[in-house]
Amino acid sequence: VQLQASGGGLVQAGGSLTLSCAASGSFHSISYMGWYRQAPGKEREMVARINRPGDPNYAAFVQDRFTISRDDAKNTVDLRMNNLKPEDTAAYYCNVDGFLVGKGWSPGRSFSTWGQGTLVTVSS
Repeated sequence: VQLQASGGGLVQAGGSLTLSCAASGSFHSISYMGWYRQAPGKEREMVARINRPGDPNYAAFVQDRFTISRDDAKNTVDLRMNNLKPEDTAAYYCNVDGFLVGKGWSPGRSFSTWGQGTLVTVSS
């Protein structure tokens, strides 16, 4: 399973960006899709996750500024980020948890995979 992330860039404080991540390869199903970030000198932290029914979970620092969504037909997850702040500057990574194909197309072994990261820089 491979993930391709895109959408990072340079934006002024108060601006918006949308990150996108597409999963490809052979798998049975995807359960959780999410976005994490890692700023220089800091540990990676969860930004937002969304389960298969579409219930989102956000980190406290998001404060209603970000919206995560998924399209199971396309195996994609997006993160719309509004009112960006300089402290949002980080490398953003998408993460997907799911199941590989088992016997008779039943759910097989679970997997968790990461995208390559996309850089978001917010200037003040």
